[in-house]
Amino acid sequence: MRESIIKRDTAETKISLKLNLDGTGISKIDTGCGFLNHMLTLFASHGMFDLEVKCVGDIDVDYHHTAEDIAICLGQAFYQALGDKKGIVRYGSIALPMDEALILSAVDLSGRGCLGYALDIPTQKVGDFDTELCEEFWLGFVREAKCSLHLNQLAGVNSHHIIEGAFKAAARAIRMAVAIDEKCADRVPSTKGVL
Repeated sequence: MRESIIKRDTAETKISLKLNLDGTGISKIDTGCGFLNHMLTLFASHGMFDLEVKCVGDIDVDYHHTAEDIAICLGQAFYQALGDKKGIVRYGSIALPMDEALILSAVDLSGRGCLGYALDIPTQKVGDFDTELCEEFWLGFVREAKCSLHLNQLAGVNSHHIIEGAFKAAARAIRMAVAIDEKCADRVPSTKGVL
């Protein structure tokens, strides 16, 4: 089983996170932010990752540190669980519809952190969640997961649908990328020999 446990304890957040890449989509999420709970629950479900997240953060300030630090932990968890990346497919992509929204996501588990972010979210908030934190979340994730991730909005006018579409699309693309390629199960998918 490709699993990892991450703990992060700062003056702003206290986080424990457990990830199983070969799970069934079971999640137990408690971030202190209802919208982020929802996004991480559907991320786990669509990625078929078992995910547990517990965060106590300075949400009396806002959700910035909570969102960013959870993303850091999630990225670290993926990087750790993937190990030497032997046998993985490496790439994944999907064009995912969420009602009127259409989100293209593509990922390369390259060992290099890069975010291509082209979401045009029309409102500043969804509930009490600042929509600008969507980009901060994915930046934190790619830096620690050491992957290239692109999120492009092809259509959409509803902020909730756009962000939800992005989390679902990222989950589905990452699910493809972390899958084991039986043809190449004993080698790293790179001409360099390492990722």
